Amino acid sequence: MELDLAYSITIHKSQSNEFKTVIIPIHTQHFKMLYRNLIYTGLTRAKDLAVFVGTRKALSMAIRQQDVSQRQTALETLLK
Repeated sequence: MELDLAYSITIHKSQSNEFKTVIIPIHTQHFKMLYRNLIYTGLTRAKDLAVFVGTRKALSMAIRQQDVSQRQTALETLLK
């Protein structure tokens, strides 16, 4: 068995990066973070392999739930 050094980061910090393998823990315990767009972002960080570790129920919850919360930014004001 061969072991490699690996690191853990959040999906938010991984944006605009790619990794050979991505392991995404997904549990109902983290129900406040189970959103389709977060799963999509994590999944698209993987070049070769993406592995979900958790429950089918949690994955199903995430796929059905879309994050529609309003972002609090000053972008519109800055653009004017």
